[in-house]
Amino acid sequence: MSSTYVMHRSLRNTPPVATRGKGVWLYDAGGNAWLDGSGGAAVSCLGHGHPAVIDAMHRQIDQLAYAHTGFFTTEPAETLAQRLVDDAPGDASHAYFVSGGSEAIEAALKMARQYFVEIGQPQRTHIIARRQSYHGNTLGALAVGGNEWRRQQFAPLLIDVAHVSPCYEYRDRHENETAEQYSQRLVRELEDTILKLGADKVIAFCAEPIVGATAGALPPTPGYFKGVREICDKYGILLIADEVMCGMGRTGTLYAVEQEDIVPDLITIAKGLGGGYQPIGAVVVQKRIADAMQKGTGFFQHGHTYIGHATACAAALAVQNVIRDENLLERVRQLSLVLQQELRERFSGHPHVGDIRGRGLFFGLELVKDRATKQVFDPALQLHARVKREAFARGLMVYPMGGTIDGRQGDHILLAPPFIITENEIDMLVQRLAAAIQAAIESLPA
Repeated sequence: MSSTYVMHRSLRNTPPVATRGKGVWLYDAGGNAWLDGSGGAAVSCLGHGHPAVIDAMHRQIDQLAYAHTGFFTTEPAETLAQRLVDDAPGDASHAYFVSGGSEAIEAALKMARQYFVEIGQPQRTHIIARRQSYHGNTLGALAVGGNEWRRQQFAPLLIDVAHVSPCYEYRDRHENETAEQYSQRLVRELEDTILKLGADKVIAFCAEPIVGATAGALPPTPGYFKGVREICDKYGILLIADEVMCGMGRTGTLYAVEQEDIVPDLITIAKGLGGGYQPIGAVVVQKRIADAMQKGTGFFQHGHTYIGHATACAAALAVQNVIRDENLLERVRQLSLVLQQELRERFSGHPHVGDIRGRGLFFGLELVKDRATKQVFDPALQLHARVKREAFARGLMVYPMGGTIDGRQGDHILLAPPFIITENEIDMLVQRLAAAIQAAIESLPA
């Protein structure tokens, strides 16, 4: 394609035209095939072309594609909300539907603020989040996120948000600390930050249970989120769990926080909620928050044109049905062992793979120049971009990023294959990834 009227992510290169998808594979017009090793951006949990989801979308469109929520609700929205609430931890009572992850974070932030206004604590104005987090690309979500590269040029437009350390065991746990002691140190830092801002001035702490795009599938250390929950409870602060990337079965449980045995006040979901079949996200709300709004003003002062979109909700409900009917959460847990074993066999002794981490079908490899010292490659070399190009040339889609450590230094590769991937396809993924990493490193200037 010589020209395009689409403003693509790159204004210098036009990507190939995808024409069809089947299972874990995407194809272009020339018949070239790519193994979707990252689910796009951890989106396509069921792969491409799942007949049950497509059928559900057809049925919904035949009946009603869209009705504005200022006038109507719809059956798929009501049924999907009930499913998400019933499956959520704690005493969840409502789901608020939006069109994607950034919108979900925006809604959660506004919902948290409105909750405190409704209960007579309008002095609460501060949000706390973590460095090296990613919560979306709208201005509110970008402000909460902790990726300096993404934030830098838009900083004058962003609200002021306090950021604490990430839970980044590979880089930050001291040699003389146990994992539990490291968790306790991070929780103390959060408490110190709350007290510095004013314990009665903080609205919420927002964190990804497993950090995705910005840091490469960083799981929490033991006790971290339990400690966070206790501190939030101590000072009456809401806990927002951002599960946009890691939720909806990606880590082996429907909600990632299930594995931490805590109940967040608000949970944001998207990506795997609709599996890429339609744009959709949601905020899952604990009952006391919804009750406060109902008893107060009686409405949530927020909204977008396409919230609760009937076709999107029908698609997402079908995705949830497939996950349940095909027992895919158990499949994720089983295939996780296969993926871990393949990655460790291939990369555990690799001189330029410093860490292999993750849960379920959500794994990251951190690339280093020197394994012993954890020294990183020069950011100017853009190693992550080289790996992406080399993988794509070999028929593999992965999700590499730079700036793993501080928004500038460090490279990692994120893997998030569809839940329907086979063991043979996992083997193919790892083989192609190994070849791509090798080729990328060999392409570096001497």
